[in-house]
Order: sequence, then structure tokens, then C-alpha cells
Amino acid sequence: MIVAQLEGQPFVRWDWVFDHLDDIWAATAEHLVLTGIALGLGLVISVALSLVARRYRRTYAPITWVTGILYTIPSLALFSLLVPITGLSILTAEIGLVSYTLLILIRNIVAGLDGVSPAIKEAAQGMGYSRRRILLEIEIPLALPVIIAGIRIASVTTIGLVTVAALIGKGGLGFFILQGLRRFFTTEIVVGAVGSVLLAVAIDALLVVAERALTPWTRTKATL
Repeated sequence: MIVAQLEGQPFVRWDWVFDHLDDIWAATAEHLVLTGIALGLGLVISVALSLVARRYRRTYAPITWVTGILYTIPSLALFSLLVPITGLSILTAEIGLVSYTLLILIRNIVAGLDGVSPAIKEAAQGMGYSRRRILLEIEIPLALPVIIAGIRIASVTTIGLVTVAALIGKGGLGFFILQGLRRFFTTEIVVGAVGSVLLAVAIDALLVVAERALTPWTRTKATL
């Protein structure tokens, strides 16, 4: 039945696309806002937990264990569990989205900081740098390539998961996928799917540019 309905229509109706450009833009903006909030909150929480894990090493295993459990919960199941508590709201979407960023970001932040050479830190200590100054001026800058790699993975993952949030009415471009499936209208499905992919590619490219701008010494090493 579904196949028969789909066969009677063109794969993409461009007239529909041009007539709904405002709706597509609004959904894209919502997608970006949901993704940005999730990554921002996820990064703040992850930095705090990563610093705790580095200071008190025994906490690293429990932190990654808890965030690992959150990461393995299927998104549909997690949203379903949250809806009775927080309703069909942005809060519900963001709780789920943020929880999926934590494991990726924490592992990369800790790995990046641990990858800084002890000799560099010892030299900084010999120059009178405080522990905080070493962290802010030496460890974090040198760990940026690994940290940004984690942000790139988390951003692509989050953009994909935002589409699932359409099931609770907060899905950005995922709204078109859901509507297209309900109405057997391939144009909406293509708009939502392709839009999400292009968004992920664009954000990833921007993060690559940001990494190169923030870590110019890596380009110098590559040319030597």
C-alpha cells in the first residue's frame, strides 16, 4: 500500500520545496538552536567532570560508567522515559541530547589533557606557573586538537539525534521526516534527511576551520 502511494508521486516536488522555504529555514534554525544548546551545556558539564576526574583519578571510572550507560540508552526509550516527567518540551529534548554528548566529550577532554608532555608541564612549573595557569595556558591549548575532535563527533551525533526529537514535537528538520513518513510524501523525507546531512557536514567543516585557527602550531609541524 505504501509503495503504491509513493509510486504515484515524483521523488522530489520542487514546487513544494520553494513554497515552503520559510518553514524549512525555521526548522533549520530550530535544529541549530537545539544542537547548540546541547553541545554548549554538554561541554560545560564535561569540562567540569573531566577536571574532577583528572584531579581525583578514582572518579574517572565511575564518571565514564554513568555517562556510558546514558549513551547506550536508545534515544526513543530515553525520550519516552522523560516525557511523563518533563512533558513535550525543549527540556525533555535537551536532557536527552546533552546526555549523549557527555561520554564522547569527557573521554576526549581527559585524553587530550593527559596527552600533554610532562616535560612541558615541569618546565612551566620551573618558570613559576601556578597549576591553574598551566591548565589554562598550556594544557588546554595543547589538548585542543583532541578536544575539538570530540566536539566534532558529538556535534554530528547530536544533529542526528535532534531529528529523533521530532517525535516529541522538538525535532527541527526531523519534523519533515516524521511528516513525510506519516503522509507517505517523499519530498518532506528528502528535505529533512538531506537538510540534516548538510547541516552536519557544514558544522563539521566549521569546527575544522576553528581548530586550524586555534592551533596554528599543528600546521607548522605538518610543514616541517
